[in-house]
Amino acid sequence: MSQPIIELHHVEKNYSSVPRKGLFARKENKPTVNALTDINLRIWPGEIFVIVGLSGSGKSTLLRTLNALITPTSGEVRFQGQALGSLSAAQMIALRREKTGMVFQSFALFDERNVLDNVAFGLEVAGVAREVRHQRAREMLAKVGLSHVEDNYPAELSGGMQQRVGLARALVVDPAVLLMDEAFSALDPIIRREMQTLLLSLQEAEQRTIVFVTHDMEEALRLGNRIAIMEAGKLIQVGPPEKIINAPATPYVRHLFSGVDTSRWQLADSYADVWQPQA
Repeated sequence: MSQPIIELHHVEKNYSSVPRKGLFARKENKPTVNALTDINLRIWPGEIFVIVGLSGSGKSTLLRTLNALITPTSGEVRFQGQALGSLSAAQMIALRREKTGMVFQSFALFDERNVLDNVAFGLEVAGVAREVRHQRAREMLAKVGLSHVEDNYPAELSGGMQQRVGLARALVVDPAVLLMDEAFSALDPIIRREMQTLLLSLQEAEQRTIVFVTHDMEEALRLGNRIAIMEAGKLIQVGPPEKIINAPATPYVRHLFSGVDTSRWQLADSYADVWQPQA
């Protein structure tokens, strides 16, 4: 059996306010907010792992602990067997640049750069020569169907095209893990479906690890090899779509999928087609 690429052991993240000083001082702190509570999780190489929950459930906070954009209050996050808390600042920067890519809901493109230079940005930061990084950027643009707009600027592109540029920029450095935070939420339904299809196509060809945050249950079912359900900072249930649909752990999980057509995942007695990490 392969080893997990990411592991979380008893991860917690708490926030509390600091009392004001002076004229408008408060006598007491606000109560501590438990954004993450005792998260234990393994994510396997090559799977699309989808994190689902309502707003404020902690799903984006959890995603950001995976590359230490958010530091846990306690517990441990391990990436390819190495504890993130043990890395130096330089090692952490290298991990983010070389081993993880991120795609956000906001397209976060550089307005002053054309499409080609937006895609090549990560390679530029890594010191890759201009000719080499442009060649690799062109190859990635071809994969996402945007070869014809490499000289355009972000303002000249549709939202769907801008998000394709963002995806190409994240993938051009060939990260081991792609982190996607509500990446398709700002797109209209048709373009969103197209982006899901593109992601699945790229995944079939390259088999990298993808951690995808969404509040859309249909999107979670379509994309996820496994789905993690979050509520109030806690992991409520983790499993393949078939298991969650057929055996929801709580009424909350059942409610999340109410109104969603789950017929293709309804199995009578077995989960024979459930995704398993490769040996």
